[in-house]
Amino acid sequence: MKNKKRMMTWFELLRTFLAVGIAVGFAVVIIFLVSGQPLEAMYKFFVTPLISFRYLANIIELMTPLLFTGLAVTFILQTKVYNLAVEGMFYAGGLAAAMAATLIKMDSGLHAVLALLAGLAAGAVIAFLPAILKLKFEANEIVSSLMLNYILFYIGDFILKTYMKDPKSTHVASLKFAETARLFEFTKGIHFGLVIAVVLIVAAWLFLYRTRWGYALRMCGENKNFAQYSGIGVMGTILLSQMIGGAIAGLGGAVYMMGSQQRFNWEWRSGYGWDGLIIAIIARNNPKLVPIGAFLLAYLRIGSDIMSRGTDVQNEVVSIIQGVIIILIAATGFLSDYKKKLTVKMIRSAAKED
Repeated sequence: MKNKKRMMTWFELLRTFLAVGIAVGFAVVIIFLVSGQPLEAMYKFFVTPLISFRYLANIIELMTPLLFTGLAVTFILQTKVYNLAVEGMFYAGGLAAAMAATLIKMDSGLHAVLALLAGLAAGAVIAFLPAILKLKFEANEIVSSLMLNYILFYIGDFILKTYMKDPKSTHVASLKFAETARLFEFTKGIHFGLVIAVVLIVAAWLFLYRTRWGYALRMCGENKNFAQYSGIGVMGTILLSQMIGGAIAGLGGAVYMMGSQQRFNWEWRSGYGWDGLIIAIIARNNPKLVPIGAFLLAYLRIGSDIMSRGTDVQNEVVSIIQGVIIILIAATGFLSDYKKKLTVKMIRSAAKED
């Protein structure tokens, strides 16, 4: 059994790395076809982000919110309930934190903690709604969660313009956040939110693979009927996974606001929730692989931005890479023949040992 599990883990990692490699290779071909300076474009895309501290700091800055949303989706998908409101959870978390940072006055330290807790709570509540609709009323969670995103954006826009808008600002934006609600900044763009994200990733892995609650979550995702037969409360376990994921996404929105922004000015979605889905797919819903997926996506985006500013290649090439990665990883037939050969080899090896 252990050998089979190890083999499947190795196979899925191989599939993921091959998918990423093929996608990058596909992008290289496109660069050669459309660019008059392909070698310079590839150098700026792949090398320049790694040889400058400023660009490395940009990668880490972009990674930080991606770590939260990637981890959030990883938790949400553990029980195979496809709640797609992570974008709304991240938005709601940022909005709740911004409200705490602009409308409440407190001492330094406590103010930041309150703002973070407000974001965490907002994300958990938002995650609860599609989950309870699914479990109690059998509503399609994909439809309800997608519609919930739009509802949240419009409600947030109303709150921003009615209660938080800075009258001195030339565009729609909140009042500036109080300094007491700011997160400690190590260097420009890199703040204490990165530490929170790393601690959460370690805690998430320990929770999922070293506790009975984590086992219950994973068992519900594998086989709900067997989980129920084993005495696991399926409804409560699903709600737990959704609300933990929502809390992480909401906390991510709060961290992004308190660490990277001076005021709340989102009039529409940020895109980090959908990025989290890509990262969770790359990480195969394993928390310890989320940093790899977040780094890869941040690295490609910073590289493409450098390339588009210095050459004749547009940064939409990253969207092509993302699309190819998702298609190949989602395609169950990708490397299926090799998987069968590995399975046969493992069975024959086990038979010889017996």
